[in-house]
Amino acid sequence: MGDQALRAWAFKMRGGLWTGLFLLLLAMARPTSLRLALGLPLVAAGQLLRFWAAGSIGLYRGEEVKAERLVTWGPYGWVRNPLYLANGLMGLGWALSAGPAGVVLFVAAFAAIYPILIIPHEEAFLEKRFGEPFRAFRESTPMLLPLRIPSGKRRCGPYDASVLWRSERHSLWVTLAATALLISRLWW
Repeated sequence: MGDQALRAWAFKMRGGLWTGLFLLLLAMARPTSLRLALGLPLVAAGQLLRFWAAGSIGLYRGEEVKAERLVTWGPYGWVRNPLYLANGLMGLGWALSAGPAGVVLFVAAFAAIYPILIIPHEEAFLEKRFGEPFRAFRESTPMLLPLRIPSGKRRCGPYDASVLWRSERHSLWVTLAATALLISRLWW
């Protein structure tokens, strides 16, 4: 399997990869009250960031990369991939709750899955679809870590809260169920 085919497969399977990674974290989890106190705020922050990003981008779910418009405002003014940053925050929160081995596993897996496989696949599509505007966006906006405060015009933009019910409720239920399972590891 070539690089492009592997990246396309990883994008298509990103939900399954995420689920598998969580199940590994759950299996190795040894949560304590302190670990949960450190990790759960990151899970909540990640889900809130997902809400902001989903409402800013509109349509985003699917097995194929698609984009109706190039979104450069809201959380996309801070980083090019706020949905994946949100996933990273949630996963890191779960990993911190699971314990040190979970953190090592999560960081290594996240680094391989997102910046190496999924994000380059998406960005190749965006460059082909939007050309120079995307290249300028890529040059001016970090991939995952917000390194600067965006200008005023990039902080605000259209937001559609109805997307949250259509597309993001699934993510919320999965996040709540996964977090409850992780917390339940206090007793088994």
